[in-house]
Amino acid sequence: MKRMTNFFTAMVNRFLPDPFVIAIGLTIVAIFLAITMQGQSFLDTAFYWGDGFWDLLSFTMQMTLILLTGYVLAKTPLVDKGIDTAISGIKRPATAIIVATLAGGIGSLLNWGFGLIIGGIVAQKLAIRVKGVHYPLIIAAGYSGFALYGSGISGTVPATIATPGHFLEEQIGVIPLSETVFSLPMIISTLAILITLPLLNARLHPKKKDEIVEIDPKIVKEVEESAKEPTVQEDATFATRMNNSHILGITIGILGLIYSIAYFIKGGSIDLDVINFTMLFLGILLMGKPQRYLNAVAEGIKTVAGIVLQYPFYAGIMGILVGSGLITTFSNWFISFSTAETLPFWSLISAFFINILAPSGGGQWAVQGPVMVQAAADLGASVKQTAMAVMLGDAWNNMVQPFWILPVLAISKLPLRAVMGYMVVIMLWLGVIHGTVFLLWGFLG
Repeated sequence: MKRMTNFFTAMVNRFLPDPFVIAIGLTIVAIFLAITMQGQSFLDTAFYWGDGFWDLLSFTMQMTLILLTGYVLAKTPLVDKGIDTAISGIKRPATAIIVATLAGGIGSLLNWGFGLIIGGIVAQKLAIRVKGVHYPLIIAAGYSGFALYGSGISGTVPATIATPGHFLEEQIGVIPLSETVFSLPMIISTLAILITLPLLNARLHPKKKDEIVEIDPKIVKEVEESAKEPTVQEDATFATRMNNSHILGITIGILGLIYSIAYFIKGGSIDLDVINFTMLFLGILLMGKPQRYLNAVAEGIKTVAGIVLQYPFYAGIMGILVGSGLITTFSNWFISFSTAETLPFWSLISAFFINILAPSGGGQWAVQGPVMVQAAADLGASVKQTAMAVMLGDAWNNMVQPFWILPVLAISKLPLRAVMGYMVVIMLWLGVIHGTVFLLWGFLG
């Protein structure tokens, strides 16, 4: 295990560029494949890319807000103190690694935006508190729990097909969460990851002291400084007192939550907008003061800067995949040798590779979903199995696709290459679990 981890760590340290450079490189790869495999001209491919560049602009804003509101919610005094209390008794590095993994995993099952952020925050807090913990590994462990987002109630594909009026309703109807994320095979899969992944991460911890890299004291100082709240002087101006008014903060927070409660009472469905709305006003309520919330947002902006810059590039890549027909060709290739029993497994594999170029569960389902649903109908395969396979193929690849780890890297202030060696090992183990589950589910039903 150690030899394999050291090998992948050495390889990524030597060859892996920054995430933005990777996005540029993937753009060039997509253009090359569209020209060579689909027979598209360079000019047409360039138009597909440019036309698609802003297609996901509203979705980018939704993603930015869900991560930003999740970050601020995790930084509220109540949640922050709750985390400190929960980890106060942890002394051993292995235990810290396990707890960081579980924090990210359980958080992602509840809400993927919150889970993505809380894993990184808990990991950093543990790195500060527990002496002798390897900082790159615990950050990787905190992020690895994000692998469970597709198995949770906010998973893009299961949440979409459970919503009346979704774009494939005429073909597959409405499939409730009880048949996807809460089905017995998916529950077993989730439990298997929750039990084995923390143990795997703990085992990856270096044994020799000279191999351990603890958190930089400069990072510790920055974290402590950001946690301090500016004091309000007794002779402060009216404007300053309003900015720091508990009454205003709590009032608007309660108003927002009243709307959210009424929305669900009236039968409203869960979507990104209502999740963002609820997390926004819950964060304001728990922060109490408007100025405190603004300060937390200003700090959290750093965690989403990479997404704001890079998501349009991935939208452009998706434009190439869709416009050239490359994604259909790629999916059909896997379908060509699938059977009713193996289609879910090959859907998992195809989604894994497609996610390299299109790291968006919703965007990927929009273009790959119709192809896989039609294949399931032609082969007599299970639609719910196929849909979940696409979802978890996406979540599985996120372990090594550098896009979603950007917020965690911003929190930890580590470069991508510091954690990627561990993420490759984690990805390989998750592949064993997912592959086994979907093969057994496909053949046993």
